[in-house]
Amino acid sequence: MEEKKDIIFCDGLVKIYKTKEIEVMALSGLELAIRQGEMMAVIGKSGSGKSTFLNMVGGLERPSAGTLMVDGKNMSLLTEEELVKYKRDVVGFVWQNNSRNLFPYLDALDNVVTPMLFRKGNKAQKRERAEELLELVGMADRKNSTLRQLSGGEQQRVAIAIALANSPKLLLADEPTGAVDVKTANQIFELFRKLNEEMGLTVVIVTHDNKIAKMVQRVVRIQDGKISSEQIMKDEYESSLRKLSFGELDLSEKTHEEFSILDKFGRVQLPEKMMEQAGIEGKKVRLEVVEGNIVVKKEEMKKE
Repeated sequence: MEEKKDIIFCDGLVKIYKTKEIEVMALSGLELAIRQGEMMAVIGKSGSGKSTFLNMVGGLERPSAGTLMVDGKNMSLLTEEELVKYKRDVVGFVWQNNSRNLFPYLDALDNVVTPMLFRKGNKAQKRERAEELLELVGMADRKNSTLRQLSGGEQQRVAIAIALANSPKLLLADEPTGAVDVKTANQIFELFRKLNEEMGLTVVIVTHDNKIAKMVQRVVRIQDGKISSEQIMKDEYESSLRKLSFGELDLSEKTHEEFSILDKFGRVQLPEKMMEQAGIEGKKVRLEVVEGNIVVKKEEMKKE
């Protein structure tokens, strides 16, 4: 069996936003590799850098420093012309805000046709492709409906069809279930899973939704602009979770094993929950090697 390659590779990735008065470092040396055909989630608090990461992978922003390779392309070195081609051919985007995907004055079919207008092929072929995609996302019977005639979940499924219009290798989704109910969120996730399993599409989801994080094989957490931890689904849960819907999930059950990430300089970020449970406060901890394991202990306050 051929080993799958990294479709996304980050090494020391930095993104700095500058104004006249301040600099904000959104990513500060992020290191991450995502395999082709993987379906995974990126989580983190607001301002952690997860959406910045997604925007750079999508070609919407350039790295300030470090390496970002996507589908064998160095994102820092692409010309503007190459970047336009990259965004058209390599990535598809699904946003939480449907207005970024959809034209409100067009019906569903014409919305899906629009991204294909700058590609070769006649109009009939493009409309046939658009109809196939709408059928794939379960919206064939609503192809003549405009935006205001569709529910939020229906709009999101049309948005997914638009993202697939140019047959991308990579689907990026930014909070795709953030504005829909549980039933619709489950339908959207099942669609992502179908695209991943049946078409081999790489799917990267940025989310706050714990249910989505529970149902993907790998979850990475970004904290302070770096990968702080990684969660891998336990083997015994992988087959059973494929059969569950969002409503059947037990969020209290520990389905993933969590690992802290060592960067190339040997630095590690401790998970916030573990620090709270251990009563660790402040900036200093004690490290000891006990029976081949590194033990982290909170700083003992000196008695006066």
